[in-house]
Amino acid sequence: MTDTDRAALKSAFIASTDWAGASATMVAGDASNRKYDRLTLNGKTAILMDAPVDKGEDVRPFIAVAEYLLDAGLSAPRILARDLDHGFLILEDLGNDLYARIAIAQPEIEEDIYRVAVDCLIALHRAEPMRGLGRYDPDTTTPLAALAYDWYLGESIGPNDGAKADFSTAMHDALVQHSKCTVTILRDYHAENLLWLPERDGPARVGMLDFQDAMIGDPTYDLVSLLMDARRDVTRALADRMIGYYCDQMGLDREGFETRYHVVGAQRNLRILGVFGRLSRRDGKKHYIDLVPRVWDHLMVNLAHPALADLAALIHRDLPAPDPAVLDRLRR
Repeated sequence: MTDTDRAALKSAFIASTDWAGASATMVAGDASNRKYDRLTLNGKTAILMDAPVDKGEDVRPFIAVAEYLLDAGLSAPRILARDLDHGFLILEDLGNDLYARIAIAQPEIEEDIYRVAVDCLIALHRAEPMRGLGRYDPDTTTPLAALAYDWYLGESIGPNDGAKADFSTAMHDALVQHSKCTVTILRDYHAENLLWLPERDGPARVGMLDFQDAMIGDPTYDLVSLLMDARRDVTRALADRMIGYYCDQMGLDREGFETRYHVVGAQRNLRILGVFGRLSRRDGKKHYIDLVPRVWDHLMVNLAHPALADLAALIHRDLPAPDPAVLDRLRR
């Protein structure tokens, strides 16, 4: 489908809704093929999601998870209009106050808003897990972590199938021992997908975006996403306080929780290294390589935990640190 054809479908969809005649301004795209416009009509606004079906996008998971989160008393965008066949949604506009922006503009409230983000996860983890979701278990997550070998190692130094096999065994063993699939996880819970809604109450003060890939996984996963953010620095001191707060509120043994946090964190950060390499090399999205050093630093923090000693030895043996030459190869 050409861009012209897609634009015509989008115009026809808008014209069929209560937002006919609205002006549209592009808001953003993301790492997928989805794009977003802000619609404005008679002083009111909404967000148009454009998720092309012919490029593999499907808006139905977004709708299902949004409805689950709303039923749990949390702040996902309400669905105002939908075209499932062509991949268009009109969503409630939750505003522009992304956590990433608020933390810079109002650093004095950074800890407060992060605490509310943790409250949101506590509410989510106390809720009945969403039905019908896949399990983010070791059989699923180990190959995803191994993307670091396929795309980070493979596209900078060169592929090494033997090293990848050794890693996969060690990663799987660590996850089997130290992770559990017990709660709904949103999998992209970070400062550029969270909106500050101070006019609402309690955990509903966190507006959530980009949650269509939700699964059933370990309670540490979204906390890792939040506190080991690939896109912005969260101080170790703040992260430490938020981990302690979560454990206190949930009545958990902190030492055991932190072990799981670092094992799950290693899996996540390895997956991100691979995904960023793939986005650059396969999809031409070179700017993701600028984020690799921060992700590597997070991974090094994870691997320093004693429970990951065997895995750490393999990573240090196999994967190159992101020096300028490695980053340059990943960009080319």
